[in-house]
Amino acid sequence: MNPFAKIPATIITGFLGAGKTTLIRHVLQNAKGRRLALVINEFGDVGIDGEILKSCGAPACGADEIIELANGCICCTVADDFLPAIEKLLALDPRPDHIVIETSGLALPKPLVKAFDWPQIRARLTVDGVIAVVDGAAVAAGRFAEDPERLQLQRGADPSIAHENPLEEVYEDQLLCADLVLLNKADLVSVEAQRAIAEEIAARVPRAVKIVPTREGEIDVEILLGLDARAEDDLASRPSHHDAETDHDHDDFATFVVEIGAIEAQGPFLKGLAEIAARHDVLRIKGFLEVRAKPMRLLVQGVGTRFQGQFDQAWRADVPRRGRLVIIGEKGLDIAAIGTEIARLAAPVDA
Repeated sequence: MNPFAKIPATIITGFLGAGKTTLIRHVLQNAKGRRLALVINEFGDVGIDGEILKSCGAPACGADEIIELANGCICCTVADDFLPAIEKLLALDPRPDHIVIETSGLALPKPLVKAFDWPQIRARLTVDGVIAVVDGAAVAAGRFAEDPERLQLQRGADPSIAHENPLEEVYEDQLLCADLVLLNKADLVSVEAQRAIAEEIAARVPRAVKIVPTREGEIDVEILLGLDARAEDDLASRPSHHDAETDHDHDDFATFVVEIGAIEAQGPFLKGLAEIAARHDVLRIKGFLEVRAKPMRLLVQGVGTRFQGQFDQAWRADVPRRGRLVIIGEKGLDIAAIGTEIARLAAPVDA
């Protein structure tokens, strides 16, 4: 790389559980000789995603090239957190060929793109592209595909939806800023549903954006990197619901951590978690668990009532063997009840 050339950066955005971390693991494992650096923005105070990526074992990106920002939404803390992280990565020798930035599921991408127009960044970095990862199954179920006109009619008739849906706002802002949309989990929806989702997304976005169906985030890295969008020079074509605002908050969301002991078996526990998520309308559950008599830790990923678990790596001797789950949902979650139900689910049968 020309030492005076700008380093390209790819911003990966998408709603909770859409598959951003899986996508980045795929990029790391198929980097094709690129030196990559990562900025991971975890919502809440536990860096589950950062741990997942650091354990992937890919040679493209070592621990020193991964910076985790766990102090809140990256688009709200650009000056305090993002700029120092970028300065640290730019000081690496050799410097990275490409920087990948995974935003929190709640982040608005446009404020982050605007940061690349700051003089101290603009001279050295450019936004190669903004990638929006969409949960195809969730959209097919109608969770983020409401018709704006129909929603307006519902507001007039039902006081319970008299306010703007914050989840849909975040989802739409991510699409509006995207250079490429990945319709992930395409294997869970029909071809007809994929076409309908693509048409719905195209109707929301006022410019031509390619929509690519993916499964488990698998896509040729040559498609993902090297878009040369220079998004910081193209802000006008990326509208946002928050263009007239100087900041925003995430008071509509709640996140907390539940620590539990070893569980007896994977299957019944994940089924129980799905039932708890359904009862309490939980958006996302993720974390690590200890399964009795198993030498490896169980990585848990849950979106709505869809859960999967896989043993990702052996427990390290210097790390306490304990279960830790991050629970994310809309404000008003019954934290005490959810914690009690998860603890009861994990308790030994003879307890």
